[in-house]
Amino acid sequence: MSGQPKSKKKSKDPLWLRLLPFGSIVLFLAIWEAVVRLRGITPIILPAPSVIADYLAIMTLDGSLPYHLAVTFLRIMAGFLIAGFFGIVLGVLMGMSRIVARLADPWIAALYPLPKISLIPLLIIWLGTGEAYILTISAISAFFPVVISTYSGIRQADQGLLRAARDLGANARQVQLKVVIPAAIPSIFSGLHLGMGVTIILVVAAEMIGASSQSGMGYLLIRFGQVLETEKVFAALVVLAVFGGLIIKAQERIDRWIAPWAIGKE
Repeated sequence: MSGQPKSKKKSKDPLWLRLLPFGSIVLFLAIWEAVVRLRGITPIILPAPSVIADYLAIMTLDGSLPYHLAVTFLRIMAGFLIAGFFGIVLGVLMGMSRIVARLADPWIAALYPLPKISLIPLLIIWLGTGEAYILTISAISAFFPVVISTYSGIRQADQGLLRAARDLGANARQVQLKVVIPAAIPSIFSGLHLGMGVTIILVVAAEMIGASSQSGMGYLLIRFGQVLETEKVFAALVVLAVFGGLIIKAQERIDRWIAPWAIGKE
């Protein structure tokens, strides 16, 4: 026998505490259902949750929701991957080179605060209303959070670790690759999470404003709203909310798989 027995991991929360979020949602939906039915509110203004659920099932079974959701998902991922790649590359270069940082900083400082949705009219003029327009606005929206977080993570590397690496004989390249960049991973993950959130928002907005493809969740929202099909608008919103939450959760799991030691340090 060697040493003390391993301590157990954190004890699980009691069942009632784990069920509390679910219970709050059920309570909210029950109150909503009761208010709509007791007050006789017209479905055009506020449909009951049961009615929304019916339309959600119908639109899922007829294939319209899965199709438009898949289109939106592909657009989000395409823009996010482009922005993530170029954002990380530029952020690393800025962190390693003062020249690159000096060149890029004024552009980032000027363009980052600009509401990206305000670029939509200009992009429509330049690119039309096809896929290139949606892809561009989604990539632009995610690029800035990624590059800024990456640059910040590179610049804030622990000086003690840097000195220790140099004392052990590491050259400049080894220090950057084996100390600085790994230390910046929590900040990079944080930027990717922010980038994903704004990408979802901007893709749906672009689908709502001017897109000629007549596909995607944003297109559905506009189409249903124009003909006052409020039940279908709510059904699409429910799908978007669940979809966005699942993407963020999947992103967190990927983070843990890639660098489990970095989780919780953002």
